[in-house]
Amino acid sequence: MSNFLDRISERAKADKKTIVLPESTDIRTIKATSMILQRGIANVVLVGDQDKIKELAGDLDISGAIIVNPETSEKFNDYADTLYQLRKHKGMTPEKAREIIKNELYWGVMMVKKGDADGMVAGAVNSTADTLRPALQILKTAPGTKLVSAFFIMVVPECEYGEKGVFLYADSGLVENPDADQLSEIAISSAKSFRKLVEAEPRIAMLSYSSYGSAKSDLTEKVVKATRIAKEKAPELIIDGELQVDAAIVPQVAKSKAPTSPLEGKANTLIFPDLNSGNIAYKLTQRLAKAEAYGPITQGIARPINDLSRGCSAEDIVGVVAITCVQAQD
Repeated sequence: MSNFLDRISERAKADKKTIVLPESTDIRTIKATSMILQRGIANVVLVGDQDKIKELAGDLDISGAIIVNPETSEKFNDYADTLYQLRKHKGMTPEKAREIIKNELYWGVMMVKKGDADGMVAGAVNSTADTLRPALQILKTAPGTKLVSAFFIMVVPECEYGEKGVFLYADSGLVENPDADQLSEIAISSAKSFRKLVEAEPRIAMLSYSSYGSAKSDLTEKVVKATRIAKEKAPELIIDGELQVDAAIVPQVAKSKAPTSPLEGKANTLIFPDLNSGNIAYKLTQRLAKAEAYGPITQGIARPINDLSRGCSAEDIVGVVAITCVQAQD
């Protein structure tokens, strides 16, 4: 476990939150539950049939978890009615709401909406779209935020760059081709996320294949415009662009390519121009630099709902739960 995740876990333990894990038919979720409870990271709610969950768990100790079956819960009618009220303008009927709320993902998000849980983690067996749809329908975006996006925290071993080898990469998981205004929103949200999770000052680079006009195209101009908009919205941030990645993170290169940059080649929060570049970059960093990659972590939702890779391990789930706890401590 990295120093970053050690610190996140300790912070989670210090102000323990309740996290819903709705994918209780997957053994990785059950193993993660056992580890989370054993380490004291969070209180856990599993959604599903109690007998089936306990049978799947076998010898794994999940006795500290709360198990909720939507169809037999005393809160079923309340949750269904709330879903109906929230979505009736979109054609939701009471009957349809009662059927939808039986879905574990919708139930988990409604628990967060109602304050019966502080956050939810899913995606081990569900797609990103299926995981986030209930969150966007029920919780919507956070106050002052126009866009939901996703990032990875990258922890690169023996790395002199970033925040002692720690970086935030965004958007690396959700927004496919943001326009300039959306890119500015991703940058501002990412600054808040970096400060919250890494406990350090964000230094934000708006990345491109060009540095300070070394090339000009529609692609580079989008990043130039996004940088200008972000500075106007959040003048207190240390943010610069457009920058090639070496000019953003290597001080010696910055002196030649971007000598007036306030980042001085010490960026730790990297904003990619599109999902292609962000996703490729995080996977390359993970594989070639043997970096730890935590995410995709969502930002901009009113309450913390986080997605998992379907290739995740039980230990990965534990890490994302710890991060979700810290996000919920605001």
